[in-house]
Amino acid sequence: MAYLQLSNIEKFFGDHHAIKGIDLQIEKGEFVVFVGPSGCGKSTLLRLIAGLEPIDKGSLHLDRRDITNLPSSKRDLAMVFQSYALYPHMTVFENMSFALKLGGVDRAVIREKVDKAAAILDLGKYLERTPKELSGGQRQRVAIGRSIVRDPKVFLFDEPLSNLDAALRVQTRIEIAKLHRELGATTIYVTHDQVEAMTLADRVVVLRDGQIEQHGSPLELYDRPANRFVAQFIGTPSMNVVPSAGLPRLAEMAGAGAPTDGFVGIRPEHVHVLAAAQPGSLPASVDMVESLGVETLVYARLENNIQVVARGSERIFLHPGDRTHLSFEHDFVHHFDRLGNTCGYVAKGAA
Repeated sequence: MAYLQLSNIEKFFGDHHAIKGIDLQIEKGEFVVFVGPSGCGKSTLLRLIAGLEPIDKGSLHLDRRDITNLPSSKRDLAMVFQSYALYPHMTVFENMSFALKLGGVDRAVIREKVDKAAAILDLGKYLERTPKELSGGQRQRVAIGRSIVRDPKVFLFDEPLSNLDAALRVQTRIEIAKLHRELGATTIYVTHDQVEAMTLADRVVVLRDGQIEQHGSPLELYDRPANRFVAQFIGTPSMNVVPSAGLPRLAEMAGAGAPTDGFVGIRPEHVHVLAAAQPGSLPASVDMVESLGVETLVYARLENNIQVVARGSERIFLHPGDRTHLSFEHDFVHHFDRLGNTCGYVAKGAA
């Protein structure tokens, strides 16, 4: 049995079937990220694991112990919420030590645990401050520290970076990754941001409508998506996916297995903008150019009105309305059936 075992987990809210039979095994020390669009059930699933919502069907085991019906306080889990949920009248030390104090832990042990967590999170000089004297990133670190001192078997993070600005999101993401390496703790992390999922996870679990669409390593999902939904959800910008009939030349590149009533896909980095026509290239007009410094994104429209995104590391000096040509790397074409399921993948260079 896995360290954390979810077996046929289901959840209803009235007539709404929110979680539809989730089976998942999480190993000790693994960093697993639940990702998906709003309303997919990722936060609900995390709350079921945490014991904040009752499980209607199925079972949940942690370290071979059935915790399906145990209250949250008895599950040996610690949760970090999107909102910091700090006590405003307490100091950082008091916030971090509060659960231990309620549990009757010896003062010397509390001091040792809080000092150790504060050192890991670079909070040592802020222990006597109140939350209003801290930045958003520091408050989030206090919330994380409050979980660390409890020494739980599993850390649960529910979109912990959503309230931070862009720079703090990146910095705190790095700190969470470092923290995981140092503690070796089993971690489940919920986010709607697939960049966070790709950069943090040992394994990504993609959810939609209360079900798992696919799970695997970040690059496995990127290179070999199980269906059109995963293909377009993982990756920024998303994969170009068009009807096979709308781009027959790309469908031909996908090989004989490509269904004529299905779809073909190719990621933007495998679409190239050309200065002049070449054999196999297609004419297009430029809709928009995003010059990002390190890369350039070109949104171009083919003659049949299908839009394709190309990504290049070079700087491309085009403007809306300009005419250009696009070429496609035939070794990186995906094809999907009419229901969106992957039929095959040509890519030779994928992991």
